[in-house]
Amino acid sequence: MTIHQMFRFALKPRSPRHAMQHPIASRTAPVMSLAVAILCLLPFFARAAQQQPQKPAPPAQASSSAASPETPANVRSAQPAQMDPRAREQDLGLKSPANPSLPSLILIGDSTVRNGHGRGDHNQWGWGRPIATYFDPAKINVVNRAIGGLSSHSYISEGHWDLALEIVKPGDFVLIQFGHNDGGIQLPGTQPIPDQGLPPGATPPAPPTGARPRGPNVRGSLPGIGDETYNVTDPRTGKMVTVHTYGWYLRKYIADVRARGATPIICSLVPRKIWVNGHIRRNTDTYRGWARQVAVQEHAGFVDLNEIIARRYDAMGPDAVDKLFGDPHTHTDWAGAIINAEAVISGLRDLPGDPLAPYLSAEGKTIAPYKP
Repeated sequence: MTIHQMFRFALKPRSPRHAMQHPIASRTAPVMSLAVAILCLLPFFARAAQQQPQKPAPPAQASSSAASPETPANVRSAQPAQMDPRAREQDLGLKSPANPSLPSLILIGDSTVRNGHGRGDHNQWGWGRPIATYFDPAKINVVNRAIGGLSSHSYISEGHWDLALEIVKPGDFVLIQFGHNDGGIQLPGTQPIPDQGLPPGATPPAPPTGARPRGPNVRGSLPGIGDETYNVTDPRTGKMVTVHTYGWYLRKYIADVRARGATPIICSLVPRKIWVNGHIRRNTDTYRGWARQVAVQEHAGFVDLNEIIARRYDAMGPDAVDKLFGDPHTHTDWAGAIINAEAVISGLRDLPGDPLAPYLSAEGKTIAPYKP
């Protein structure tokens, strides 16, 4: 029966005699009338939905490469550390420059630059994904080589820096941002720096009952910018490792990049969403300050993301900033990643000579240089 026939049948008057002879038809007639009405209205609903304005959406997520549901989550999270660096980068989907004949802007850092597989899992994005919008792909490659969970130390010790250097060539630019995973280790007998992931005065939660006490973060870096070293055993491998200071590792990145004829640019770490007296907490006494000191000493470009983004958050206020995060205080959602990417562009445009200006897209050129 066609819709037209159903409509005629449902609305056809029924005599009392017909109702007695066909009680089921009598009872179902109102239902059929309602169904016909809905079917007739569907095209209008669809047309109205198409006319609604669409909000910009983040890039479509790729199909998940996570393990099957029966694989325990702790096993999945441990697998990347067991891979050799090249296999791990392939698993994470890290890419080489799309056009090797062009200069490249290469991003080195942690999950605030590239979160996980870079597909927005758990509504968390690093600023390295949207920043590509602000550059002209016909003039420069944007290559995001950041890996979540790594520090200035472990990015080198786990082999990823050597792989990144394979694609660095004369004329390239390398942005370096670390600090979120560098803490948790200091020279014996020295005062540890406060946990940067906690509000001032707060203490970290106690480990679960029966769990081993947390040892030093041998994958982190020593506080400061000096030449101190600490030889400590890595509990995962049983091997002795030499840990240098945060500043020592930044100097190594700068020297290695320059040795390949490229330009290093140091970024201070993006701030966490931790409010102190109505303002976002800056890391001036630790990683922000140390990054600035090394950049000044080495005459390298410096983008003060910690301050640029914190100023933006201060102006927005806690309620608006809360909506920009995919977790309690560290990783932004797509809208937050865009704000942070704009901050990077603003900071780059403030560098002497605005060296990346020739490579900006039309949208990138609309972002004004940061004014300290």
